[in-house]
Amino acid sequence: MDPKPQEEDEVMDQFMDKFQTQKYEGAFSEDRWEEEFDKVPMFMKKAPDEIDPERAPELACIQSMLFDSEEHATSYKEEGNEYFKEKNYKKAIIAYTEGIKKNCKDPELNAVLYTNRAAAQFYIGNYRSSLNDAIAARKHKPDHLKAVIRGALCYMEVKKYAEAVNWCDEGLRISPSEKKLLETRTKADKLHRAAERDARKMRQAEKKKQVEKDSLLRAIKDRGIKLLDERNEEEEETSGVLQDGLSCSENLTGAHVHLDESDRLNWPVLFLYPEHSQTDFISSFPEDSRFTDHLNEMFAQELPPWDTERKYLAHNLEVYFEDEESQSFHQVNPDSTLLKTLQHSRFRVKAGTPSFLILVKRSPFSMKYFSDKKVYRSR
Repeated sequence: MDPKPQEEDEVMDQFMDKFQTQKYEGAFSEDRWEEEFDKVPMFMKKAPDEIDPERAPELACIQSMLFDSEEHATSYKEEGNEYFKEKNYKKAIIAYTEGIKKNCKDPELNAVLYTNRAAAQFYIGNYRSSLNDAIAARKHKPDHLKAVIRGALCYMEVKKYAEAVNWCDEGLRISPSEKKLLETRTKADKLHRAAERDARKMRQAEKKKQVEKDSLLRAIKDRGIKLLDERNEEEEETSGVLQDGLSCSENLTGAHVHLDESDRLNWPVLFLYPEHSQTDFISSFPEDSRFTDHLNEMFAQELPPWDTERKYLAHNLEVYFEDEESQSFHQVNPDSTLLKTLQHSRFRVKAGTPSFLILVKRSPFSMKYFSDKKVYRSR
């Protein structure tokens, strides 16, 4: 057997014998354990007014650590102030942040660190971060005037004028003659009143717009005109879907269906010329006017430059609309009104703008165009 492990066992046995028979020095007594416990820094209920480093080295060490945190925080504050004077606000923010991280117990110093960082954030346009720092500064010292001023200015920048007024009032209770607060409050109050006035006008305008749209929807529904909901390409009879059908009705020109003074519906209408890939847009087509009236006006005197064969004459044209659901085309009598056409059982107004195809009667293109399509001719 190796002699070395045997010697180690003997040493361990001697130590255990001594440990069992010798009393541990420094242990708490059973009678005074609470009193002795209270002398341990970690469990003290109240720190002594004066600390003797020789008698209580642990407390002295903790006190030194606390003092160092305040000293370091102050050092970072001064460093940040130097950067601030140089207008190097980003480095100032870093320095103030390091000071805040020291978690010193001085509320005044913490309030200053947060307020100074708020100022640096403010000057680089970080208004919400600046505001958060001003709020944090007041948690450490509610009456810190510079924090109140900075917070009020931040509220002005983010256009929360009512809050700016409140902070100004709180600051003026601390310092009634503070010029910056007086000026800011006057400006904030004026802007707050203007914002409220604008909001009222906007609400009134929205209400008026909604009333007009509701009247328009009723007029469309009463006439039996159907709108196509482009979200799912399915027709619904609810006013909500009708509302959606009109919400996309404004085209690039800004024209949209509207009721005139005579309660006539006026529609934006699109004429498509598939033979030449051309279009015409009529911004206001009264519901009681006829297709032939518009065609005569458009093609009676001056023909379009793309009509090189001079065949697009009003009496020589046919009008159709497409039924996308059944993939068919329906011919429109040019002498019929727009309203009568829109009331057709297969017509759906898409995107608030009725559209029609215009082709030359019995032209080779027209014959070929409809050769493989289902067409319902007018009688």
